Amino acid sequence: MSLIVDFKNVSMQGLESSPFAEALAGVRANEARYYWNKYQHRFVVEAAEDSVDTIDYVNHVLENERGLKFASRPLESSRFQVADLNMAYVFYQSGLSINVLYSVEPGGKRAVGFKLCEGMDVPDELADKFKFARQKSKLAGTIRGSYFVIKGEYPIEAE
Repeated sequence: MSLIVDFKNVSMQGLESSPFAEALAGVRANEARYYWNKYQHRFVVEAAEDSVDTIDYVNHVLENERGLKFASRPLESSRFQVADLNMAYVFYQSGLSINVLYSVEPGGKRAVGFKLCEGMDVPDELADKFKFARQKSKLAGTIRGSYFVIKGEYPIEAE
């Protein structure tokens, strides 16, 4: 089942099993606001069990680029194209959000971003590998984020 994320009335729907459900809902709403303000694109998420292809794609990029596998259970994902960017998101029960940005243009921007909900610890998989910058959000409190540039080729088609 799909859910259009409302950034004006933040909902924890689909994220209730996370110990950071409220903060994770804020992170998700923060992403929805960004895409609406920049591209007039509605941010839509699907339950993990309905979006296995997207989660497998993100896992494939993480494994091949950095040997990363996350123990936390994925709750939701999103996949779409805006401008010349294909985007894939996964929101995890631990409060972690991962996105893969992949430009359709050769030589364009390609990166993986990590966002940690306010209050959550850095996952063991990322500890000692990444430094996290802090960002204030009206919707999500303090978000910690980091990223790495993708070196390989992982084309993805928006759904």
